[in-house]
Amino acid sequence: MAKIEMKTPLVEMDGDEMTRIIWQMIKDELICPYVDLKTEYFDLGLEHRNETDDQVTVDSAEATKRLGVAVKCATITPNAARMEEYDLKQMWKSPNGTIRAMLDGTVFRAPIVVKGIDPVVRNWKRPITIARHAYGDVYKNAEIRVPGAGTAELVFTAEDGTVIREPIHDFAGPGVIQGTHNLDESIESFARSCFEYALSTRQDLWFATKDTISKTYDHRFKDVFADVFEADYREKFEAAGIEYFYTLIDDAVARVMKAEGGFIWACKNYDGDVMSDMLSSAFGSLAMMTSVLVSPHGYFEYEAAHGTVQRHYYKHLKGEETSTNSVATIFAWTGALRKRGELDETPELVDFANHLERATVSTIEAGKMTGDLALITSIENPTKLSTRNFILAVRETFDAEA
Repeated sequence: MAKIEMKTPLVEMDGDEMTRIIWQMIKDELICPYVDLKTEYFDLGLEHRNETDDQVTVDSAEATKRLGVAVKCATITPNAARMEEYDLKQMWKSPNGTIRAMLDGTVFRAPIVVKGIDPVVRNWKRPITIARHAYGDVYKNAEIRVPGAGTAELVFTAEDGTVIREPIHDFAGPGVIQGTHNLDESIESFARSCFEYALSTRQDLWFATKDTISKTYDHRFKDVFADVFEADYREKFEAAGIEYFYTLIDDAVARVMKAEGGFIWACKNYDGDVMSDMLSSAFGSLAMMTSVLVSPHGYFEYEAAHGTVQRHYYKHLKGEETSTNSVATIFAWTGALRKRGELDETPELVDFANHLERATVSTIEAGKMTGDLALITSIENPTKLSTRNFILAVRETFDAEA
């Protein structure tokens, strides 16, 4: 059978540790046998980021602006231990943070629902989608280790020389200071992305921050969402029969636990990071969640919503068998291929992506799964498969359903 042709390449961002191993397996077994895969390849593995002074991360984002669609493997954001382990020149920033800042937009994350993998929260009957702002906050912060007694101030110097000062704290001894920022332009893009996504999926939209405490920073988010909604979206939401409302982040958490699902929960950057991990775990597994960055400029970046699975990687290096869940990484590839097919008007590529997703879900529902799912499934006598054998089982299902 002839392979499916691609008109335009994807941006391929390779990553680290066990997800890097899975990445190659997916390409070898599930994509390249069926698709004449065309990509512009960027190695975002930590060693190569270090060698290039992280320029490779910037280059991959620029390529995404040019080609429109990217697929990204999970990557390491180094801490002090990683600095020593990889002999790094410096503690490089999160590549996801760098890429998201350059592309702007919103990260939408939703659980992959499979029969037999039941949510921990019994009343959740439909997926809950997290809409995560993709710019600023702690991911673009500045930090100071305070060595001793002194005064800390927040200072802004305008172009005309005007200075605004705000006291932070009078330190009597050592401590730490953190400065975060955001942009009205990015917040508005976030709001519009959320409203458009809600309309396209006909789901209610919730937005939550902590404006009662953060009366300037978080309140700015609340005001921008309200202004955009009233100006451009209230009538559209009413016509679609869906609702937008704002609430405090702690109230939202309480409401979510009692809800049935089927809505979009918009969060600031770090709130969205934490809550998407909570939702994915409660729906089944960190490896059972889709993630896509949607930019208002027309860029799309698909990725797995989890980390590099360090513990399994060390077992793999010792030659020990692993049972690592590859579903989110498979869906990152299918999401990118589907979007590429939609933009290039290549329906056979869209059909391939849909087929591969169905085969992945069908394999699990047939009782063949990795260890994390085997521990929680309601399917009787599941077959626990190794990392590689699960991917091979998906291929077998795909071929049988062709």
